[in-house]
Amino acid sequence: MKALVIEDTLTSATLVCHQLGKMGLEAVHARDGESGIEAFKRERPDLVLLDIIMPGLDGFEVAQRLRQLERDGEWTPILFLTARTSDEDLQRGIEVGGDDYLIKPVSEVVLKAKVRAMQRIAQMRYSLLVLTRKLDEANRELTRLSSADGLTGIANRRRFDETLLKEWRRCARDGRPLTLLLMDVDFFKPFNDNYGHQVGDECLKAVARTLAETLHRPSDMVARYGGEEFAAILPDTDQTGARAVAEALREAVQGLAITHRFSAVSRVVTLSLGLACEYPARGDDNGFVRLLKSADAALYEAKKNGRNRVEVAAAAAAST
Repeated sequence: MKALVIEDTLTSATLVCHQLGKMGLEAVHARDGESGIEAFKRERPDLVLLDIIMPGLDGFEVAQRLRQLERDGEWTPILFLTARTSDEDLQRGIEVGGDDYLIKPVSEVVLKAKVRAMQRIAQMRYSLLVLTRKLDEANRELTRLSSADGLTGIANRRRFDETLLKEWRRCARDGRPLTLLLMDVDFFKPFNDNYGHQVGDECLKAVARTLAETLHRPSDMVARYGGEEFAAILPDTDQTGARAVAEALREAVQGLAITHRFSAVSRVVTLSLGLACEYPARGDDNGFVRLLKSADAALYEAKKNGRNRVEVAAAAAAST
């Protein structure tokens, strides 16, 4: 450990530094408050022993400045060196950030006991900090896992529902359009039945990855809607822009060239897409349900009209 001794009396400072050295601590000495603050910045000590009565800045003000210099999560024990023993001085020292007192002249036995106590507290605090960080990381991972689809790794239905409502409200507030795409892998059941579930899972993972990679804006989100169905939320996107995005997604999946000998529309895996676009109205918090129904109806039309195509909801077209 490294200890910073801020003490203007050379005799007292020399004695304390000697005692600290016998305890195995590296002692750094500063003669006044200003140089002590600079030494604290430079050395980042594990412990500070601080005289109260000094020329210029007194120990109380120095302690306040040192606390302000600590980084987030840091704590440096501060022991005041003083001949003052009044209740008022003790109270003020604690209020400005001090942790304990050493009465001058400093007893080597008392100094050793106080330093060891501060070391134990610092170690316990560090262990608690490490545990807290691990818990934070675990909570973040749990949050991520609870919002991700277990097979494909993209957003799951729960996160999709939360995001759709949030974006609906935001677009209503900003007067911006919101587009929803519902997508279905064409003839996936015969693909799964004939090639096997493991191959089917790999197909879904490849489709999900391609959809996510094709959406370039951070605000866009693709999710697994259920089974072989996917969904994409495109905030601030009108019908014209959304149609271009939908075609890009369709072409990207077809471009994977995943063999599908049991499809009635193509020799490779393809995608049918239903598109719905609206300008959400303020206070219409249930409007996203209508958007979902419109996109679902458009997806139905895409399947009915031959699959491997994009269909735009009639109601969506009228609203834009």
